[in-house]
Amino acid sequence: MNAILCYLDGAVVDIARLYSLVLLVYALLSWIPDLRGSWTRYLAMLVEPVLAPVRRVIPPLGGLDMSFIVVVLLLNFLIVPLLRSAAATACAPLY
Repeated sequence: MNAILCYLDGAVVDIARLYSLVLLVYALLSWIPDLRGSWTRYLAMLVEPVLAPVRRVIPPLGGLDMSFIVVVLLLNFLIVPLLRSAAATACAPLY
């Protein structure tokens, strides 16, 4: 199990960073309605299940949706470092 986590370290971090980029694109599309198309439904299917629970805890403030900022901050400053730490711990006995 440790070897699997060790080898997946880079991939999991890359997926987390890619998800941050998807969140950013989704937020930008909410400001520019002319760019919306049928493909934005797929972005919404990826993003809304994560943003909806955060919106229940932190409602929009003055029309600004803070859930996006909270999710990006949690992802980049909590989840990714925890994943790297877990992978480093798992990889240490292998080397």
